[in-house]
Amino acid sequence: MNSKNTRDTGLDYLLGLNDTIEVQNDQGYWVKFDVQLVEVTEDRPHGIKYSLTLHAPSGARLIGFDNAHAVPPPGSSFKNAGKKFPFDHQHRHAKDVGVLYQFNTPFQLVSDFYTEVDRVLKDLCK
Repeated sequence: MNSKNTRDTGLDYLLGLNDTIEVQNDQGYWVKFDVQLVEVTEDRPHGIKYSLTLHAPSGARLIGFDNAHAVPPPGSSFKNAGKKFPFDHQHRHAKDVGVLYQFNTPFQLVSDFYTEVDRVLKDLCK
């Protein structure tokens, strides 16, 4: 990525969040960012490996956005046999195996993540 593209898309900002843990409220919910540059591949065409997660005070993961593995669409495993699927996905709750996430830019990823964090905390912290 060239430096202009890096600034425009928020890559420097996202990379700067790596290893950051932020407490979100006085009840102890927190977010964690693991972000690193990786080789551009078919699985990670944007050259970023990321995991953005929201945790309960106990440490349990509540939601997350990551690209650690591929997530096939719901349906028959026979229908999906032998196909490749995108790695970008989100976990909408603690037991969610993941649904596809359309990665656009690093700024959009962070924005989408915090939108979900706000939604979950609003429900949990009434």
